[in-house]
Amino acid sequence: MQKLFAGTILVAMTLTAQAADDFPARSVTMVVPNPPGGLVDTSARIVAEPLSTALGQSVVVENKDGGSGNIAYQAVARSQPDGYTLLVSYSAYHVGNPNLSNNLPWAPKDFVPVGLITISSNVIAVNPSKIKAATLTDFINEVKQSPGAINYASQGVGSVSHLGTEVFKQQTGADMTHVPYRGSGAAIKDVLAGNVQVFITTPPSVMGHVQTGKLRALAVTSDKRHPMLPDVPTTAEAGLPGYQLESWVALFAPAGTPQPVIDKLAASVEAALKQASTQQNAQAAGIEARFEGPAILQKRVDTELAYWKRTVAEAGITAE
Repeated sequence: MQKLFAGTILVAMTLTAQAADDFPARSVTMVVPNPPGGLVDTSARIVAEPLSTALGQSVVVENKDGGSGNIAYQAVARSQPDGYTLLVSYSAYHVGNPNLSNNLPWAPKDFVPVGLITISSNVIAVNPSKIKAATLTDFINEVKQSPGAINYASQGVGSVSHLGTEVFKQQTGADMTHVPYRGSGAAIKDVLAGNVQVFITTPPSVMGHVQTGKLRALAVTSDKRHPMLPDVPTTAEAGLPGYQLESWVALFAPAGTPQPVIDKLAASVEAALKQASTQQNAQAAGIEARFEGPAILQKRVDTELAYWKRTVAEAGITAE
């Protein structure tokens, strides 16, 4: 019996090694939990072509939006753990959703990290025809004069734009009403139309509109100015030093994916992100292409799960 058991293990290890050696033998699909446009979709499309070159197979980007990301997360969690279906994970969904609901159709443990692909600050943007304030301090005062009367957009319940704006409200005492949308594209349309007045979101969603004057950027939520928005102050420069907000996008595989396959994917993602053209495309989109390997990414996830658990509880944020 022991010999049979040992033989079974040996066969399994051999098959796993062969699968890794053959990987990838066909196209790889990256599932995006958001509609086209915005940080997550942009990040996926920036890395797809150079990753295809690194892997020697085509990489397909599939948008499967809806349910605050949960549709895509559930689909990938239930997919075959063979490396051919990957999740393009958005930080707020990955570490925010588990802290907003006890009934998710997936859990963080359903995924194993492959690598970080992009990271971004956020921009506090307002419609200048609806908001008089030209500075962040004046904006906070303007909101306080009419509690709840000013609406803010988000990319959906549990998104960074939702959780981050609730933290902003908590830190400043400025009361605004949440209006969730299905992705940044729909949100930005209503901000431009003046139906909502405020949007705290990543640069790809608002950068062009800020540069043309259709939106006014009051601050960027990082410790340094954004290279594509050099005239926009940081939150510290604008008088709110305690408020910083980052969004990240990373690749994950279903739990149970063979480690050699993860290793090959991670090495290929790192090679793709090192390409000068990848860095240039990311910079042009207003985001930073940055690789973090599986171990570092897992530490990031664990740290942020704990942070957002505390933040959600302290702010009294609940799923809507």
